[in-house]
Amino acid sequence: MLAITRRLARRLRLLSRLERDSVPDIAAGPVRSVAIIMDGNGRWARRRGLPVGAGHRAGARALKRIVRAADDQGVEHLTVFSFSTENWGRPEDEVQELMTLFSELIEAEIDELDAEDVRIAFIGRREELNDQLRGRISAAEERTRDNSGLRLWIAMNYGGRAEIVDAAARYTGGGEEAFGALMYRPELRDPELMIRTSGEERLSNFLLWQSAYAELHFSDRLWPDFRPEDLERALEDYGRRQRRFGRR
Repeated sequence: MLAITRRLARRLRLLSRLERDSVPDIAAGPVRSVAIIMDGNGRWARRRGLPVGAGHRAGARALKRIVRAADDQGVEHLTVFSFSTENWGRPEDEVQELMTLFSELIEAEIDELDAEDVRIAFIGRREELNDQLRGRISAAEERTRDNSGLRLWIAMNYGGRAEIVDAAARYTGGGEEAFGALMYRPELRDPELMIRTSGEERLSNFLLWQSAYAELHFSDRLWPDFRPEDLERALEDYGRRQRRFGRR
């Protein structure tokens, strides 16, 4: 019942936003798929004299807020960059703390996400993750696979170049569509909007294939400080843009 009520409220809010943003010379339309580079956890912690792990935990709380806000705003696919293939180069204790945090969060949040009809999927190379984390990833995907609400894609041990290289190793011809079908999750809808927090303005190897035509929005907020109103501001920014896809 909670999930149904939330879906109805979400659709009403989406219709209201579409009416508000309905301007004839704007072609962007509603945002169905959003990707977020969640950057700034370490800086957030350092500015407060806290260990970097505190920043990652604050970032996890921010993600929980934004998942719900995205669902409320009518977003259908939300893809978040949680751990890159390059992040293994960070200090070993930070990497181990992150792996523990990921495992704990899946265990702690799965009941609520399932109750809210969120469908969870992970993208990236799993073979380098520990057994416990791989098991909890698989269990979360299996438990929520029949949910029909927001699709939450978590990029873990992910790199855009690695994904393309892995696809190229399996490619036997057939053109762009056939190559795209070899991505880690071909059912992932290409993001219309890519958001990066913390004031940095680069893609950092995230969804390179899928984001060919994504609109980019850069926020000065450190990720733990990112709020639902910041997401709404990014969606409104998107709504003012024109998407031509190479056409006039």
